[in-house]
Amino acid sequence: MARIDAFLKLGVQQGCSDVHLAVGVPPMLRMQGDLLPIKFRDLRAPELEGYVTEILTPSQSERFGAGNDLDFSYVSAEGGRFRVNVFRKDTGIGATFRAIPAQVPSITELGLPPVITQLCDYHQGMVLVTGATGTGKSTTLAAMIDHINQTRKLNIITLEDPIEVVHRSKTSQVIQRELGTHIPSFAEGVRAAMREDPDVILVGEMRDAETISMAMTAAETGHLVLGTLHTTSAVKTVDRIVDALPVEQREQTKSFLAQSLLAVISQVLLKTPDARARRAVCEILIMTKAIAKLIQTEQTFQIPSLLQTGRDFGMQLLDQALLAAINAREVDPDEAYAYASDKRPFQKLVSDPGLLPKADLAGA
Repeated sequence: MARIDAFLKLGVQQGCSDVHLAVGVPPMLRMQGDLLPIKFRDLRAPELEGYVTEILTPSQSERFGAGNDLDFSYVSAEGGRFRVNVFRKDTGIGATFRAIPAQVPSITELGLPPVITQLCDYHQGMVLVTGATGTGKSTTLAAMIDHINQTRKLNIITLEDPIEVVHRSKTSQVIQRELGTHIPSFAEGVRAAMREDPDVILVGEMRDAETISMAMTAAETGHLVLGTLHTTSAVKTVDRIVDALPVEQREQTKSFLAQSLLAVISQVLLKTPDARARRAVCEILIMTKAIAKLIQTEQTFQIPSLLQTGRDFGMQLLDQALLAAINAREVDPDEAYAYASDKRPFQKLVSDPGLLPKADLAGA
């Protein structure tokens, strides 16, 4: 057993989401969003390098020795499966291990809105799951893939960096391909996938114009495309796609979004009131004729008002979802207040007065 497995086993036993190892500090666990040290000495550079080297393949060691960061999956002997990033910093190397659940939680178990299940039934178009790093985008997508895998007879191709949840083929066939191992880039992966008779294509990250363009082509030509972007609202997601592509493709991009974008799920991850778990809270945009018109006329700033009044379509603003989650006692009101855009409705719900704005006494 690799020595690093002891830290990973401890992390899993404690229910952490991530294990952080860095020179000059003890190992740390991400517990319900907070980074906490374990009772261990500060790690020394040769010590940590030895821990990490033990789990690298020869090709990974060669790439890391050439100065490249590494992203890969690692199966610990006792701690389960992890997504790993290994990097260099000023004091030496560092590594972050993200715990991957052994069982894929269902959409219902995650507490996600029912409309997300409905989106899994589409045959063509694009669904985007967005949010900052660590907000549970991969878990939401894994739940959606698992739902399709159980309920439809399709060919599902996932393009990931790296492969996180391992999906066993059930009613559907699931083919998982990894960046750097099976495909040179996400864009090339999408291009190849379209020649492999896919029904559903998961693009792990739409990080550049070429990947976005290829994903749009796949969605337009009869495939259901699921993807992620590091944007923090539905409007920012739409604007990001339009701005990411060349100016000469602007009209074409707006037309695609109006016709083929099915939904944007923009999520945050908040502590529960007892601080023992975290729950995803989502802003949801469902494409309608009214939203399509706003996109085509470049009036996306008006989209939030349609989300606010679009409950019948399954839409909701993040602030609406946050208030509903507070009222259902599903999230910590103080954390919800921090994420709210219009903080006034949340002020009476906050338990920590220090979070509230100070009264302006200048004129007193």
